[in-house]
Amino acid sequence: MTLPAWDWRLSDLAGIPHHGKTVFSCFSCGGGSTMGYKLAGYRVLGNVEIDPQMMKIYRKNHNPSHPFLMPIQEFKSIPDADLPPELFNLDILDGSPPCSVFSTAGAREDKWGGEYAFREGQAVQQLDDLFFEFLEVAEKLQPRVIVAENVKGMLIGKARGFVSLVLYRLREIGYRPQLFLLNSATMGVPQKRERLFFAASRNDLKFPRLKLEFNEPPILYGEVRQGRGKPINPESRTFQRWHRKRPPDLNMGDVTEREEGKVSNFNTILLKDQKVANTLASSSVFLRDDVPEHISDTDAIHIQTFPSDYDFMDADVQYVCGMSVPPIMMHRIAEQIHLQWLDPK
Repeated sequence: MTLPAWDWRLSDLAGIPHHGKTVFSCFSCGGGSTMGYKLAGYRVLGNVEIDPQMMKIYRKNHNPSHPFLMPIQEFKSIPDADLPPELFNLDILDGSPPCSVFSTAGAREDKWGGEYAFREGQAVQQLDDLFFEFLEVAEKLQPRVIVAENVKGMLIGKARGFVSLVLYRLREIGYRPQLFLLNSATMGVPQKRERLFFAASRNDLKFPRLKLEFNEPPILYGEVRQGRGKPINPESRTFQRWHRKRPPDLNMGDVTEREEGKVSNFNTILLKDQKVANTLASSSVFLRDDVPEHISDTDAIHIQTFPSDYDFMDADVQYVCGMSVPPIMMHRIAEQIHLQWLDPK
Protein backbone atom coordinates (compact mmCIF):
# COMPACT_ATOMS: atom_id res chain seq x y z
CA MET A 1 0.00 0.00 0.00
CA THR A 2 1.29 3.49 -0.88
CA LEU A 3 1.33 5.72 2.18
CA PRO A 4 0.16 9.36 1.93
CA ALA A 5 2.98 11.88 1.45
CA TRP A 6 2.64 13.22 5.00
CA ASP A 7 3.14 9.73 6.46
CA TRP A 8 6.81 8.96 5.92
CA ARG A 9 10.02 7.92 7.70
CA LEU A 10 13.53 9.34 7.84
CA SER A 11 14.70 5.98 6.56
CA ASP A 12 12.81 6.73 3.30
CA LEU A 13 15.50 9.32 2.48
CA ALA A 14 17.90 6.50 1.61
CA GLY A 15 15.78 5.78 -1.45
CA ILE A 16 15.64 9.38 -2.73
CA PRO A 17 17.86 9.90 -5.81
CA HIS A 18 20.35 12.75 -5.34
CA HIS A 19 20.89 15.35 -8.05
CA GLY A 20 24.02 16.82 -6.46
CA LYS A 21 22.73 20.29 -5.54
CA THR A 22 23.78 21.53 -2.10
CA VAL A 23 22.16 23.46 0.76
CA PHE A 24 23.34 25.04 4.00
CA SER A 25 20.69 25.84 6.62
CA CYS A 26 20.66 28.75 9.09
CA PHE A 27 18.35 28.90 12.13
CA SER A 28 17.76 25.22 11.46
CA CYS A 29 15.91 24.26 14.66
CA GLY A 30 14.88 20.59 14.31
CA GLY A 31 15.49 20.50 10.58
CA GLY A 32 12.05 20.82 8.99
CA SER A 33 13.56 22.63 6.00
CA THR A 34 16.51 20.24 5.94
CA MET A 35 14.18 17.26 5.54
CA GLY A 36 12.28 19.05 2.78
CA TYR A 37 15.45 19.63 0.80
CA LYS A 38 16.53 16.02 1.30
CA LEU A 39 13.15 14.78 0.09
CA ALA A 40 13.73 16.86 -3.06
CA GLY A 41 17.13 15.24 -3.68
CA TYR A 42 19.47 17.91 -2.28
CA ARG A 43 22.55 17.30 -0.13
CA VAL A 44 22.37 19.39 3.05
CA LEU A 45 25.94 20.18 4.08
CA GLY A 46 25.30 21.52 7.56
CA ASN A 47 23.60 24.09 9.71
CA VAL A 48 23.85 27.01 12.11
CA GLU A 49 21.75 26.79 15.27
CA ILE A 50 21.93 28.77 18.52
CA ASP A 51 19.91 26.41 20.73
CA PRO A 52 21.99 23.58 22.27
CA GLN A 53 19.00 21.26 22.66
CA MET A 54 17.86 21.81 19.06
CA MET A 55 21.39 21.25 17.77
CA LYS A 56 21.61 17.98 19.71
CA ILE A 57 18.36 16.83 18.12
CA TYR A 58 19.43 18.06 14.67
CA ARG A 59 22.71 16.14 14.86
CA LYS A 60 20.91 13.02 16.04
CA ASN A 61 18.45 13.02 13.14
CA HIS A 62 20.50 14.55 10.31
CA ASN A 63 24.17 13.84 11.05
CA PRO A 64 25.39 17.07 9.38
CA SER A 65 28.92 17.28 8.01
CA HIS A 66 29.34 20.89 9.13
CA PRO A 67 27.29 21.79 12.24
CA PHE A 68 27.86 25.19 13.88
CA LEU A 69 26.37 25.65 17.36
CA MET A 70 26.54 29.43 17.70
CA PRO A 71 24.65 32.66 17.03
CA ILE A 72 24.49 33.69 13.37
CA GLN A 73 26.62 36.74 14.28
CA GLU A 74 29.49 34.49 15.32
CA PHE A 75 29.17 32.32 12.23
CA LYS A 76 29.36 35.27 9.85
CA SER A 77 32.55 36.42 11.60
CA ILE A 78 34.43 33.16 11.03
CA PRO A 79 37.32 33.87 8.63
CA ASP A 80 36.69 32.51 5.15
CA ALA A 81 39.82 30.34 5.37
CA ASP A 82 38.39 28.58 8.44
CA LEU A 83 35.13 27.59 6.75
CA PRO A 84 34.66 24.43 4.65
CA PRO A 85 35.41 25.34 1.00
CA GLU A 86 32.20 23.69 -0.22
CA LEU A 87 30.16 26.36 1.59
CA PHE A 88 31.47 28.86 -0.98
CA ASN A 89 30.02 26.81 -3.82
CA LEU A 90 26.48 26.48 -2.47
CA ASP A 91 23.40 26.09 -4.58
CA ILE A 92 21.03 27.26 -1.82
CA LEU A 93 21.51 29.16 1.42
CA ASP A 94 18.40 28.49 3.47
CA GLY A 95 17.19 30.29 6.57
CA SER A 96 14.18 30.94 8.79
CA PRO A 97 15.21 33.97 10.86
CA PRO A 98 13.23 34.03 14.16
CA CYS A 99 10.01 35.88 13.48
CA SER A 100 8.05 36.29 16.73
CA VAL A 101 8.37 40.10 16.63
CA PHE A 102 6.37 40.06 13.36
CA SER A 103 3.66 37.72 14.57
CA THR A 104 0.15 39.13 14.36
CA ALA A 105 -0.51 37.98 17.94
CA GLY A 106 -0.09 40.66 20.60
CA ALA A 107 1.40 44.16 20.50
CA ARG A 108 4.13 43.24 18.08
CA GLU A 109 5.39 46.78 17.30
CA ASP A 110 6.21 47.19 21.00
CA LYS A 111 8.75 44.35 20.65
CA TRP A 112 10.64 45.79 17.69
CA GLY A 113 14.17 46.80 18.56
CA GLY A 114 14.11 44.89 21.86
CA GLU A 115 16.44 42.08 22.80
CA TYR A 116 15.01 38.66 23.63
CA ALA A 117 15.91 35.03 24.10
CA PHE A 118 13.36 32.54 22.82
CA ARG A 119 13.93 30.29 25.81
CA GLU A 120 16.35 29.37 28.57
CA GLY A 121 19.78 28.43 27.31
CA GLN A 122 19.72 30.71 24.27
CA ALA A 123 21.66 33.92 23.88
CA VAL A 124 19.78 37.22 24.02
CA GLN A 125 19.46 38.78 20.56
CA GLN A 126 17.72 41.66 18.81
CA LEU A 127 15.39 39.50 16.76
CA ASP A 128 14.43 41.98 14.06
CA ASP A 129 18.13 42.29 13.12
CA LEU A 130 18.59 38.58 12.47
CA PHE A 131 17.26 38.68 8.92
CA PHE A 132 20.00 41.16 8.00
CA GLU A 133 22.63 39.06 9.79
CA PHE A 134 21.45 36.17 7.60
CA LEU A 135 21.86 38.33 4.50
CA GLU A 136 25.42 39.16 5.57
CA VAL A 137 26.10 35.43 5.59
CA ALA A 138 24.62 35.30 2.08
CA GLU A 139 26.90 38.12 0.96
CA LYS A 140 29.86 36.21 2.41
CA LEU A 141 29.05 32.81 0.86
CA GLN A 142 27.45 34.02 -2.42
CA PRO A 143 25.15 31.03 -3.00
CA ARG A 144 23.34 30.69 -6.31
CA VAL A 145 19.98 30.94 -4.54
CA ILE A 146 18.78 32.33 -1.21
CA VAL A 147 15.58 30.98 0.36
CA ALA A 148 14.17 32.55 3.53
CA GLU A 149 10.93 31.78 5.34
CA ASN A 150 8.99 34.03 7.68
CA VAL A 151 5.51 34.78 9.00
CA LYS A 152 2.65 36.33 7.06
CA GLY A 153 2.69 39.20 9.58
CA MET A 154 5.65 40.71 7.72
CA LEU A 155 3.17 41.82 5.05
CA ILE A 156 0.83 43.56 7.48
CA GLY A 157 0.96 47.18 8.62
CA LYS A 158 4.27 48.80 9.48
CA ALA A 159 6.15 45.53 8.96
CA ARG A 160 5.86 46.04 5.20
CA GLY A 161 8.59 48.64 5.54
CA PHE A 162 10.83 45.93 6.99
CA VAL A 163 10.10 43.73 3.94
CA SER A 164 11.08 46.61 1.66
CA LEU A 165 14.41 46.89 3.49
CA VAL A 166 15.02 43.16 3.08
CA LEU A 167 14.29 43.34 -0.64
CA TYR A 168 16.55 46.38 -0.99
CA ARG A 169 19.38 44.59 0.82
CA LEU A 170 18.99 41.49 -1.36
CA ARG A 171 19.36 43.63 -4.48
CA GLU A 172 22.29 45.47 -2.91
CA ILE A 173 24.25 42.22 -2.44
CA GLY A 174 23.60 41.11 -6.00
CA TYR A 175 20.36 39.10 -6.00
CA ARG A 176 16.97 39.29 -7.70
CA PRO A 177 14.34 38.60 -5.04
CA GLN A 178 10.77 37.35 -5.33
CA LEU A 179 8.12 37.10 -2.62
CA PHE A 180 5.63 34.27 -2.23
CA LEU A 181 2.80 33.97 0.29
CA LEU A 182 2.08 30.25 0.42
CA ASN A 183 -0.48 28.16 2.30
CA SER A 184 0.75 24.71 3.27
CA ALA A 185 -2.81 23.36 3.00
CA THR A 186 -2.48 23.60 -0.80
CA MET A 187 0.90 21.80 -0.75
CA GLY A 188 0.06 18.39 0.69
CA VAL A 189 0.34 19.45 4.35
CA PRO A 190 -2.64 18.75 6.67
CA GLN A 191 -2.45 22.25 8.14
CA LYS A 192 -3.49 25.81 7.24
CA ARG A 193 -0.10 27.46 7.63
CA GLU A 194 0.46 30.68 5.68
CA ARG A 195 4.10 31.64 5.38
CA LEU A 196 6.09 34.22 3.46
CA PHE A 197 8.99 32.92 1.38
CA PHE A 198 11.77 35.02 -0.13
CA ALA A 199 13.44 33.33 -3.11
CA ALA A 200 16.35 35.21 -4.67
CA SER A 201 18.70 34.19 -7.47
CA ARG A 202 22.17 35.63 -8.02
CA ASN A 203 22.20 38.29 -10.75
CA ASP A 204 24.87 36.66 -12.92
CA LEU A 205 22.81 33.49 -13.39
CA LYS A 206 19.98 35.12 -15.39
CA PHE A 207 17.34 32.71 -14.12
CA PRO A 208 13.72 33.28 -15.27
CA ARG A 209 10.99 34.33 -12.85
CA LEU A 210 10.20 31.50 -10.46
CA LYS A 211 6.61 30.25 -10.44
CA LEU A 212 5.28 28.66 -7.27
CA GLU A 213 1.67 27.62 -7.72
CA PHE A 214 0.22 24.76 -5.70
CA ASN A 215 -3.31 23.39 -5.68
CA GLU A 216 -3.27 20.05 -3.90
CA PRO A 217 -6.52 18.92 -2.24
CA PRO A 218 -6.92 19.70 1.47
CA ILE A 219 -6.15 17.02 4.05
CA LEU A 220 -8.60 17.06 6.95
CA TYR A 221 -7.66 16.54 10.58
CA GLY A 222 -9.74 13.36 10.69
CA GLU A 223 -7.49 11.82 8.04
CA VAL A 224 -4.32 12.21 10.16
CA ARG A 225 -5.78 11.83 13.66
CA GLN A 226 -4.28 8.98 15.62
CA GLY A 227 -3.90 7.84 19.22
CA ARG A 228 -5.14 9.26 22.49
CA GLY A 229 -4.20 12.71 23.69
CA LYS A 230 -3.60 13.99 27.20
CA PRO A 231 -6.98 14.57 28.93
CA ILE A 232 -7.95 18.15 29.77
CA ASN A 233 -7.56 18.74 33.50
CA PRO A 234 -11.12 18.33 34.88
CA GLU A 235 -10.40 21.00 37.52
CA SER A 236 -9.41 23.64 34.94
CA ARG A 237 -11.38 26.51 33.43
CA THR A 238 -10.46 25.11 30.02
CA PHE A 239 -12.38 21.93 30.90
CA GLN A 240 -15.42 23.99 31.92
CA ARG A 241 -15.21 26.07 28.75
CA TRP A 242 -14.79 22.96 26.60
CA HIS A 243 -18.10 21.63 27.94
CA ARG A 244 -19.83 24.96 27.19
CA LYS A 245 -18.69 25.08 23.55
CA ARG A 246 -21.11 24.95 20.63
CA PRO A 247 -20.67 23.25 17.24
CA PRO A 248 -19.65 26.45 15.38
CA ASP A 249 -16.94 27.35 17.92
CA LEU A 250 -13.41 27.14 16.47
CA ASN A 251 -11.43 28.15 19.56
CA MET A 252 -11.91 29.00 23.23
CA GLY A 253 -12.05 32.68 22.32
CA ASP A 254 -15.45 32.01 20.76
CA VAL A 255 -16.62 30.46 24.03
CA THR A 256 -15.25 33.21 26.30
CA GLU A 257 -16.70 35.96 24.12
CA ARG A 258 -20.15 34.42 24.29
CA GLU A 259 -20.11 33.12 27.86
CA GLU A 260 -17.87 35.64 29.66
CA GLY A 261 -18.21 38.79 27.54
CA LYS A 262 -14.55 38.92 26.55
CA VAL A 263 -12.22 37.22 24.11
CA SER A 264 -9.45 35.19 25.72
CA ASN A 265 -7.75 31.87 25.09
CA PHE A 266 -8.09 32.35 21.33
CA ASN A 267 -4.85 30.36 20.95
CA THR A 268 -6.62 27.32 22.37
CA ILE A 269 -7.90 25.75 19.16
CA LEU A 270 -10.71 23.22 18.76
CA LEU A 271 -9.76 20.74 16.06
CA LYS A 272 -12.62 19.18 14.14
CA ASP A 273 -12.26 16.00 12.09
CA GLN A 274 -13.97 17.56 9.08
CA LYS A 275 -11.69 20.64 8.94
CA VAL A 276 -8.03 21.27 8.11
CA ALA A 277 -5.95 21.89 11.24
CA ASN A 278 -4.89 25.43 12.09
CA THR A 279 -1.24 26.52 12.15
CA LEU A 280 0.66 24.37 14.60
CA ALA A 281 2.63 26.86 16.70
CA SER A 282 5.07 25.97 19.44
CA SER A 283 2.90 27.69 22.06
CA SER A 284 -0.64 27.03 20.80
CA VAL A 285 -2.99 24.55 22.47
CA PHE A 286 -4.87 22.11 20.24
CA LEU A 287 -7.90 20.34 21.73
CA ARG A 288 -10.02 17.71 20.07
CA ASP A 289 -13.54 18.95 19.51
CA ASP A 290 -15.36 15.68 20.19
CA VAL A 291 -13.55 14.45 23.34
CA PRO A 292 -12.04 16.51 26.21
CA GLU A 293 -8.40 15.88 25.42
CA HIS A 294 -5.42 17.47 23.72
CA ILE A 295 -4.23 16.20 20.36
CA SER A 296 -1.68 13.40 20.53
CA ASP A 297 2.02 13.81 19.79
CA THR A 298 1.42 11.64 16.73
CA ASP A 299 -1.17 14.16 15.55
CA ALA A 300 1.36 16.99 15.87
CA ILE A 301 3.92 14.97 13.90
CA HIS A 302 1.40 14.26 11.14
CA ILE A 303 0.05 17.82 11.02
CA GLN A 304 3.61 19.15 10.61
CA THR A 305 4.58 16.30 8.20
CA PHE A 306 7.53 15.26 10.33
CA PRO A 307 8.66 11.66 9.80
CA SER A 308 7.21 9.05 12.12
CA ASP A 309 10.67 7.83 13.17
CA TYR A 310 12.06 11.27 14.03
CA ASP A 311 13.87 11.20 17.38
CA PHE A 312 12.72 14.15 19.51
CA MET A 313 15.00 12.98 22.36
CA ASP A 314 14.12 15.00 25.49
CA ALA A 315 12.32 17.84 23.70
CA ASP A 316 8.62 18.65 23.57
CA VAL A 317 7.24 17.31 20.28
CA GLN A 318 4.96 20.27 19.58
CA TYR A 319 7.73 22.78 20.33
CA VAL A 320 10.11 21.22 17.80
CA CYS A 321 7.38 20.82 15.18
CA GLY A 322 5.89 24.26 15.73
CA MET A 323 9.28 25.98 15.38
CA SER A 324 10.00 24.22 12.08
CA VAL A 325 8.98 24.53 8.46
CA PRO A 326 6.80 21.54 7.49
CA PRO A 327 9.15 19.24 5.52
CA ILE A 328 6.57 18.55 2.81
CA MET A 329 6.04 22.31 2.32
CA MET A 330 9.75 22.88 1.78
CA HIS A 331 9.96 19.77 -0.38
CA ARG A 332 7.46 21.28 -2.82
CA ILE A 333 9.35 24.60 -2.98
CA ALA A 334 12.81 23.01 -3.27
CA GLU A 335 11.57 20.72 -6.02
CA GLN A 336 10.40 23.67 -8.11
CA ILE A 337 13.62 25.62 -7.55
CA HIS A 338 15.54 22.63 -8.87
CA LEU A 339 13.25 22.13 -11.85
CA GLN A 340 12.94 25.79 -12.85
CA TRP A 341 16.30 27.24 -11.84
CA LEU A 342 19.08 24.81 -10.96
CA ASP A 343 18.39 22.10 -13.54
CA PRO A 344 15.79 23.42 -16.01
CA LYS A 345 16.54 20.72 -18.62
